[in-house]
Amino acid sequence: MAHADENRQQEEPTVLQTLPVSLRRRTLLSGAVAAGGLLAAPALRAQTGMSPDAALEHMMQGNRRFVAEKMTSFDEDLTILKQHTVDKQEPLAAVLSCADSRVPVELVFDQSIGHLFVTRVAGNVCTPEIIASLEYGAAVLGVVAIMVLGHSGCGAVQATIEGKAVPGQISALYAPIRPAVQQAGGTLAAATKANAQIQAGLLRTASPVLAELIGKGRLKVVAGYYDLGSGAVTLLS
Repeated sequence: MAHADENRQQEEPTVLQTLPVSLRRRTLLSGAVAAGGLLAAPALRAQTGMSPDAALEHMMQGNRRFVAEKMTSFDEDLTILKQHTVDKQEPLAAVLSCADSRVPVELVFDQSIGHLFVTRVAGNVCTPEIIASLEYGAAVLGVVAIMVLGHSGCGAVQATIEGKAVPGQISALYAPIRPAVQQAGGTLAAATKANAQIQAGLLRTASPVLAELIGKGRLKVVAGYYDLGSGAVTLLS
């Protein structure tokens, strides 16, 4: 990710400052709770036995099968999968994806029932609810990797670049995406990639729950970019 010079960093607000007040308050509160030792209870771990790097590689192998049109997830016995996931779930990774209908996450990574814990919101931005969901995925379900997945042709990023008046609450998406637009100079692909990286960085730093797992080597948070045309996912960080 490109870095601005020191003077610009002093002038521009931090990522935390661009968040809604409710998210900033929750972030600060979470920090206070963690500092007080109230999160000391051991997290439940998934039974996959995979390392964060192995889980990410498993996903990327699935994406390569998707691109090559040699998917294997449809060959799995759905009856057995359902039987093994009725009472519990043990996903190996989580994905924060855009809500765009052209990004079918499980298909993109050639994964079936119970393998991925997916959260979706337009622009793949962090909200209190998204962060809480991913904290649950990591601390309770035991996912060992989280990918923030941006994609080509993202309407939320394009709308932020244009900055036009929109109906309802759509413009609420502008604030968390605007730092990426400013960083990338208004280019859609560059801004989309920067946004995925910024949101991944926010997950690493704004959530004490995730930060603790990262510090212990039990979790990795990365950013990725999905190309609608080729179907390929590229890791950005």
